[in-house]
Amino acid sequence: MDYFTIKGEQFGKSGEIPVYGAKNSAIKLLPASLLIDGVVTLHNIPDIEDIRYMVEILEAVGAEVERVDHHSYRIDTTGVSSSEIPFELATKMRASFLFIAPLLARFGEVTFPHPGGDAIGRRPIDMTLESLSMMGAEVIEEPEAYVFKLKGDRLQAIDYVFKWISHTSTELLVMAATRAAGTTTIYNAALEPEVTTLCDMLRAAGAKITGDGTPEITVEGVESLSDVEITNIPDRLEAGTFAILGALTQSNLKVTGIRPDHLKVFWKFMDMVGVTFELGEDYVEVFPSKTPYQGVNVKTHEYPGFVTDLQAPFTVLLTQAEGTSVVQETIFDGRLFYTDTLVRMGADSIMCDPYRVVIHGKSQLYGQKIESPDVRAGMAFLMAALVAKRDSVIHNIYHIDRGYERVEERLQAVGFDIERKTT
Repeated sequence: MDYFTIKGEQFGKSGEIPVYGAKNSAIKLLPASLLIDGVVTLHNIPDIEDIRYMVEILEAVGAEVERVDHHSYRIDTTGVSSSEIPFELATKMRASFLFIAPLLARFGEVTFPHPGGDAIGRRPIDMTLESLSMMGAEVIEEPEAYVFKLKGDRLQAIDYVFKWISHTSTELLVMAATRAAGTTTIYNAALEPEVTTLCDMLRAAGAKITGDGTPEITVEGVESLSDVEITNIPDRLEAGTFAILGALTQSNLKVTGIRPDHLKVFWKFMDMVGVTFELGEDYVEVFPSKTPYQGVNVKTHEYPGFVTDLQAPFTVLLTQAEGTSVVQETIFDGRLFYTDTLVRMGADSIMCDPYRVVIHGKSQLYGQKIESPDVRAGMAFLMAALVAKRDSVIHNIYHIDRGYERVEERLQAVGFDIERKTT
């Protein structure tokens, strides 16, 4: 198993860190390719564990997947002949359930295991089950899997109101509606840029979708979709993470290849803390601060609010800010449990309940042997280790690899002392 060794107290680095394609967009574009009976070419796809699992699922159901270059894939779906998704692949990542809608539209029946993923609390898929049932699918819950069977020849259009905002449920319903008979209207839809990117791909293939980027999306179903080529958006979560890294380590880092408009609320909070940075058309440059950082209260929220996936790295930054901060997690149960490890590293924080943590700063952090519990907390631990006294070792970095392509190489390129080792 791979692990990271990280030297402590690494400040004052400089250089440029590139951002790669958005993971949370790419893992929707790959399943959506099965809605098309033809060839799909995708660019700016990150080379990470989750993408490799998605590609394996595509190949398992019969798609021919060619890696055109390091970040591009050509997917030929004309030979897809199976709706059986291998259990060992599906249970490794929660987003694999996005294959349900394309395969159901294609074959009329899908057997799918209960989805896996990060250990960040219960994330029910009841809205997905309800919406597909309303579209004409019989949903049978077995001990280890769900079985979906169409009652007719085709999915049927519906009007659907999400009881709460969910980007993955929105994306799955958009996919299902694209090949359904009639016009579907989705209310209380997610607004994320990743939703719009999926809709852009489907529109380019011939889908009739309007309203994405707003709470109401309308999808007029079509019988078929044609070949398509699309470039994925840059990863806003990488952009925010590396900007925090620059601020945390008092470095001059230029984070390139980004969409600053995807992080407007995040930049507001960076400014409130006192981070010195400059936004360009496709970059953010972070500078060493001349004054101490100040604590703030932050609450995660659906897009365009403060994104939950930047909550853990931002919390590490708050341990180095003066005064008291309160971090409130509103999206996922249990996503603050990683703060126990920050306390073990020296952070002065108290968890009030599973949704709120109070941080008193500034704290001196100390290196530890750490286990990465999920993608974002793992990256937060890596960042904490860089400013801690004493060296650190981070195990279970498989989780970090699921979200950040060759992160140690990008950090080494700007002067950080981090090594990947194998037991």
